[in-house]
Amino acid sequence: MPTHNHDGSGHEPEDHKPEEVDASAGYERSDVKISGIIVFLTALTVFVVVTAVLCYGIGKVINANMNKEDGPNSKWTRTADVRQLGNLPSSPELQNKIAALTQQFPTPRLQTDDGNQDITDLHLREDLLLDHYTWVDRAQGKVRIPVERAMELLARSGLPVAPAVVQAPPMTGESKPVVLYPLTNGFARTGYEQDQAQDAAAAAQRPEQK
Repeated sequence: MPTHNHDGSGHEPEDHKPEEVDASAGYERSDVKISGIIVFLTALTVFVVVTAVLCYGIGKVINANMNKEDGPNSKWTRTADVRQLGNLPSSPELQNKIAALTQQFPTPRLQTDDGNQDITDLHLREDLLLDHYTWVDRAQGKVRIPVERAMELLARSGLPVAPAVVQAPPMTGESKPVVLYPLTNGFARTGYEQDQAQDAAAAAQRPEQK
């Protein structure tokens, strides 16, 4: 049974034949629009030029304000061309002088590392005071004793008993503070010091192994 397609007007649609394409040029000429590319490049060029002019003008204004605040150039503010100096040769004598000058700077000095060596030196000074006998006041005969000896004396004689302190009753709304946990878990060496101790132990074992 034949069927017929009709549109709303009651007329049959006409048969559309495929459009013939001229392939002699090797490409489709309808897809290439030179005018759009030219417009884009022109707009981009105008944008770059306007931006450059604005940046130059802003720089001029900033420099003018800075020169106005700083005043005219003098022998202290003139620009020096460091390229004329060239590469300065390294001099051991000059380096030694610089090192000697840096040692004369007052403390605190600028740290040359992360502070690990300073902490290590501090702990070494503390160990000298904690592990050896030192004078506190030679005239009065006061001596600082090592921590281990102090602990032995405290374990033998005990701590002195302090007199009871009479405390006033707390006011309304106040409560006595209670420490649930210790504030510190004791002294511990830093990671830098632990690494140094391991290196020293390893160096001490090498002669024994040989």
